[in-house]
Amino acid sequence: VQLVESGGGLVQAGGSLRLSCAASERTFSRYAMGWFRQNPGKEREFVAAITWSGANTYYADSVKGRFTISRDNAIVYLLMNSLKPEDTAVYYCAAAPASSRLTSGSSNQVDYWGQGTQVTVSS
Repeated sequence: VQLVESGGGLVQAGGSLRLSCAASERTFSRYAMGWFRQNPGKEREFVAAITWSGANTYYADSVKGRFTISRDNAIVYLLMNSLKPEDTAVYYCAAAPASSRLTSGSSNQVDYWGQGTQVTVSS
């Protein structure tokens, strides 16, 4: 089982990026999926999540109104607008049977992780 991210890179402040995460199995179309991010020496933090149906989305306060999470079956996207230097991090795709395991505030409840993709926002 694999989650494969793509779409990271270097962008200027105020710019946009779209991250993608593709699951290797169709089973993940029934999983809640989401994104976390992490900087060196810091804990991995929740960014956004979406239920398996796509009907409900959840965001960290720091990205609300700027980031949009969406999905197409077992592929999840994160559209990041109005990027700030503090958004710089390695972004990880995550999956779990229930969205509450992604939004709990603890990365320990995530069942599957991608390998991570670097997002760097220059000022």
